[in-house]
Amino acid sequence: MDIMVVGGGGREHAIISALKKSAGVDIIYCLPGNGGIAADAVCVDIGAKDIDGMVKFAVEKKVGLAVVAPDDPLVLGAVDALEAAGIPCFGPEKKAAIIEGSKVFSKDLMKKYGIPTAAYEVFTDMDAALAYVKTAPVPTVVKADGLALGKGVVIAETHEEAEEAVRSMMEDRVFGESGARVVIEEFLEGPEVSVLSFTDGKAVVPMLSSMDHKRAHDGDTGLNTGGMGTVAPNPYYTDEIAKTCMDSIFLPTMKAMNAEGRTFRGCLYFGLMLTSKGPKVIEYNCRFGDPETQVVLPLLESDLVDIMFATRNGTLAETEVKFSKGSACCVILASEGYPQKYEKGFEITLPEKLPADTQVFVAGAKRENGRLLTNGGRVLGVTATAEDLPAAIDKAYAAVPLVHFDHSFYRKDIGQRALKAYKKEK
Repeated sequence: MDIMVVGGGGREHAIISALKKSAGVDIIYCLPGNGGIAADAVCVDIGAKDIDGMVKFAVEKKVGLAVVAPDDPLVLGAVDALEAAGIPCFGPEKKAAIIEGSKVFSKDLMKKYGIPTAAYEVFTDMDAALAYVKTAPVPTVVKADGLALGKGVVIAETHEEAEEAVRSMMEDRVFGESGARVVIEEFLEGPEVSVLSFTDGKAVVPMLSSMDHKRAHDGDTGLNTGGMGTVAPNPYYTDEIAKTCMDSIFLPTMKAMNAEGRTFRGCLYFGLMLTSKGPKVIEYNCRFGDPETQVVLPLLESDLVDIMFATRNGTLAETEVKFSKGSACCVILASEGYPQKYEKGFEITLPEKLPADTQVFVAGAKRENGRLLTNGGRVLGVTATAEDLPAAIDKAYAAVPLVHFDHSFYRKDIGQRALKAYKKEK
């Protein structure tokens, strides 16, 4: 069976790496892919938002499964269009992808069905929003309603910062029409946890928990990024907390979406805050997270193709979803200046052979005249798996110097917060 994966980042590289382990897989196409993914899949120059192009290609190649990985094509209805053309898909339909496509929708859903989340207000009028943030408790969180490449959230430490965030979204439209409506919500405190889960609309099967590191620099300083590294499992996410989340968040969310006529099938991502009053939802994503996927899928022992078909066919409860007992750590190597201005085009050198249980997932690179060159902010992720968290972190950092490109930077403290909880647990 041939498979088509839509997208072109580190997440897609990790998905392709996991799909390749399945015995029934022949060719994997990646649309559009990147220079690093080209080592593991046939990259095709069709953009992730070119739905007509991807449908035509999938039909021509008679692909047996399409995996739509990024948020944009899911929200635009790529799965609906592919399924209508007879292509089996992994991923939610457009009506379900709105859980990420609109923060107003997701907040209102949680409010209606009693799913724990931060208190919030929604604004379509900028003056009303500005008046509200003048007296709101700080820190406060300002979110653009629609998709914004993971950057549409501002944690404002002062009233002035909150006003600036509102103006930039609603007046300057830094996120385009995504900022026409804003959500202003209370700031939650506690350890953050990401939980990706498979669901077929009847069963929810959580994957291993993970901890992302959003800030650009060590000590959680600098600007927010798409993620500078991650570890799995997250030691703050205990068995007791996992049960609470299943009962009060995961199953209620699935049932709420069913009740709204928006049954969700695919990967539903829960971004959680473990507050002193219990776990609360910060955000939903309608797909695999990035870079969380780069630590979660390397620990998957079951057949990913079987699981993906089970989410589509409603047989998830009868399908094995097994993860190893070990841990994983991913360190992102980024271009100097990211997430703001950075240069591209530097040659990337990779070792001929990586150490055991170590992988490099390429995100921002292109291939030119046989050379692999940087072509993005987050360039690649070095992921290592090991028997426990300390060993996984050590192994990932030992492999980082084996990869090189000029003007790179990376955080030196990925997993250090998690280690504190890990040591307490032991």
